[in-house]
Amino acid sequence: MSRIPLGLLQQFVLVARQGNLSRAAEQANLTVSALSHQMRQLEERLERRLFERGPRGVTLTTEGCGLLEAVGAHFDGIEHALSRYRKRSHGALTLSASPGIMSSWLVPRLPGLVATHPELELNLQTTSTLVRFDREPVDCALRYGRGQWEGLHCEHLFGEWIAPVAAPSLVARMGDADPHELARWPLLGDPNPASRWHDWFERFGGEPPRRYVAHFDSFEAQRHAALEGLGVALGRMVTSKSLIDAGRLVVLGERYLRVADAYWLVYPSRSQGHLGLQAFRTWLLAEAQVYRGQMSAWEPDAHPPAARHAPDAARIA
Repeated sequence: MSRIPLGLLQQFVLVARQGNLSRAAEQANLTVSALSHQMRQLEERLERRLFERGPRGVTLTTEGCGLLEAVGAHFDGIEHALSRYRKRSHGALTLSASPGIMSSWLVPRLPGLVATHPELELNLQTTSTLVRFDREPVDCALRYGRGQWEGLHCEHLFGEWIAPVAAPSLVARMGDADPHELARWPLLGDPNPASRWHDWFERFGGEPPRRYVAHFDSFEAQRHAALEGLGVALGRMVTSKSLIDAGRLVVLGERYLRVADAYWLVYPSRSQGHLGLQAFRTWLLAEAQVYRGQMSAWEPDAHPPAARHAPDAARIA
């Protein structure tokens, strides 16, 4: 077998870690078809099947996992060695966040940041996996959890509430069904290993259904299924609010459950002196403080905004 070009192996590592050709192609500045062709070329040269290709992305085969384990660490070492020689721009900020918080909360507010700090150059990376600050040139990230990430500075932004949400089309199909008797509605299984539905029924009473309409391995897929009217999902209010305000999702009932997880700004010690991060952090914490005040409607004893009581609004009481 002839020597494998390092470029092919580098692209393999990128695809393997992203688990998605579109995201990997964007990072590599290639078209999806070109990157897919490279991966097939690598498989042919190695005479091994490295990926299983599906509608939602690619997963590594056993052979692929072995190759990633063998070569991935070497590329990480090269990247780490070169990072100290790269000129660092204090006007450029690289931020990582999950698709939900990035699109529904952060991006709509970014015009205010850009207007205040026109000198900033933002590099936004959307990913469902946790960034490795010791291996990737990322300055900071928005994360959802308990704020216990070792070796990182973690600053609390705001909490999260969950509530049953459904598409207006499903509400119309259910007719006069009581939104408080959720066991009679088609429910979508929660992607969380410790199902939030269990917490919901334990807090508000009622019996969970014997079966769920469908189960999902990601909140994005579950939310999309709810939007299509497949069933009722337990929606995170922070990431679902824009869809609720737009009338694409309806909150069933007036009950919200506060969860232990929250949203955090995290960054490594190496980013503390970054002027771009300092400007972003100051702006972000101010936005988070304003948002915490707006979240009072989700507190257990709070009344929902009057506009949401209208028949065509985003709430069914």
